[in-house]
Amino acid sequence: MSTTQSERLRELLEPLVRSQGLDLEEIAVDSVGRKRVLRVVVDSDTGADLDAIADVSRVLSAELDETDVMGQGEYTLEVGTPGAERALTEHRHYVRATDRLVKFQLTEGDELVARILAVDEDGLDVEVPGVKGRKATARRLVFADIAKARVQVEFSRKDNNKDMKEEEEA
Repeated sequence: MSTTQSERLRELLEPLVRSQGLDLEEIAVDSVGRKRVLRVVVDSDTGADLDAIADVSRVLSAELDETDVMGQGEYTLEVGTPGAERALTEHRHYVRATDRLVKFQLTEGDELVARILAVDEDGLDVEVPGVKGRKATARRLVFADIAKARVQVEFSRKDNNKDMKEEEEA
């Protein structure tokens, strides 16, 4: 996809996505055989449910049908959310990942897995889980020290299990 097409797509689609109360996270055009696939990733602070995805998909499809930004060939529009193990690249992504477990690749080369407790303009307060009976420890990370960050999937979180048991007993 040329930079020009990418810029034109973003200029066209971003205001439409915002009008639906969502953020435009990513746009990608891929070739699949003779067809092209336009993938649009959206999100919001409260997430995007299936109804919101369907609504924004209809709005984007209608606008794309009225323009030539995708050219004359056939294409498929796919609208979705970033997924469970999303990469954190923007300040808003870190805010949305508060209370989530994240794997950090630090600029010094170290790797750290920690839970985001709070986010401000300069960085993050995180909790590094304890290992082998040790207590969790607090740590401060500044954004400049983070090379990459990706949310981790947790299948069983002890805090969640405790809360669930308390609800069952009530």
